[in-house]
Amino acid sequence: MAHETATLAAYVFNLKYQDIPAEVLERAKVLTLDFLGSAIRARREAESTPSMLKMLEALALDTKGESTVFGDAKTWTPAVAALLNGALGHSLDFDDTHADSSLHPSAPVVPAAFAVGEMVGASGREVLTAIVAGYEVCCRLGNALDPTSHYARGFHPTATAGTYGAAAAAGKLFGLSEKQLIAAFGVSGSQAAGSLQFLVNGAWNKRYQVGAAAMNGVIAATLARNDFVGATESVEGKHGLLAGYTDDAHPDKAVAELGKTYETMKIGVKPYPSCRYTHAAIDALIAMRREHNLTPEQVKRVEIGLHRNGITLTGDAATKRHPRSIVGGQFSMFFTGALALDQGSFGWDDYNRLGDAAIDALADKFDVVQDDRLEIGRTHPFGARVSITTDDGVHERLYADPSGEPTSFPDTQAMQQKFLTLARPVLNARAEKFADAIMTLERFDRVARATELGR
Repeated sequence: MAHETATLAAYVFNLKYQDIPAEVLERAKVLTLDFLGSAIRARREAESTPSMLKMLEALALDTKGESTVFGDAKTWTPAVAALLNGALGHSLDFDDTHADSSLHPSAPVVPAAFAVGEMVGASGREVLTAIVAGYEVCCRLGNALDPTSHYARGFHPTATAGTYGAAAAAGKLFGLSEKQLIAAFGVSGSQAAGSLQFLVNGAWNKRYQVGAAAMNGVIAATLARNDFVGATESVEGKHGLLAGYTDDAHPDKAVAELGKTYETMKIGVKPYPSCRYTHAAIDALIAMRREHNLTPEQVKRVEIGLHRNGITLTGDAATKRHPRSIVGGQFSMFFTGALALDQGSFGWDDYNRLGDAAIDALADKFDVVQDDRLEIGRTHPFGARVSITTDDGVHERLYADPSGEPTSFPDTQAMQQKFLTLARPVLNARAEKFADAIMTLERFDRVARATELGR
């Protein structure tokens, strides 16, 4: 290990807007818009939102501030805004995913950047720079943790590595020194927490712990701004992140080609509101249904082959076959696959089919197995093999990548349409103006003039 914490802190400190390639800045804006669409829709529809608001009220944390919670008319204090926006943006499970680290970068990073950006009167360019810094830090730490090992230990990388990304974004906007950024990362190491136990009963922990990562990053950076002494070597130390959270650490991946290769450009977006490990199979099922004119009655058996991570998150037949909660459905290869095969599409509103007898019956025909072809010699684990048995024989497809990865990244028009589909029911006519503001964020001398359009 070679001073990874200090190297990442120096990178964040030295990063300048003008040094970031144009395509990276453009991608950061698109990813931000994509995340905000989910956050805005979730403010109205996520079933966990009322509980969080009641908690804040009970603890007198619902006081008025100057930070935006997207889709909400009220303004909040910065830390609470980061918490709510992070939880909301992750609630639909429709937010972006970095394949190599198997985490959702925007969920902790974007809320922290906007909360602090509004707090300090930052420009759009400064916020975009902070978002890129946060993406690079959390994705690289996710790579270093090794998602397979990190998952095997029961950790949720978006909430663990994501805390560091949020601290990087917040620290950049506060103008922290390298020493202060190291301290912020030191505090982040004490706050990096996220358990996969939510998988057992479809709990809302997943949403909360990602929002908490955004909030904790803001808190860590604020402490460092006020000369709080945080632990050094938080990443590589004897009791640091890589020692405590994985059995297969790759510290070199935290800093490899730092400033030259942008992990931001490796972030993919979701066409379906469910765990990313289900997407390649959904793509294949929809395509095969169309190609072979399949109906549920014709299907005798469906076998889905996934990477072992996908089995861990979505493929346990004993607990995943007939989910009854939205989180359970989001992490069920059986439900999402049956839904896609039944209707040839899948969107947020389709969770109203949880418990549908036709979907349950089709899900009973599904088996999910580990496929070694998705384990060996691959850069990421999101592929799937689908075999459908009918009276006419067996139809099989191997999809190495789900749609929405960097090699098939949607164009800007498609991304704006996804945003508008999610945001219009909440923002109404203002949705278009807000989308335009985010896609031209660099033109705003104060980011607050853009964010107020998202209330």
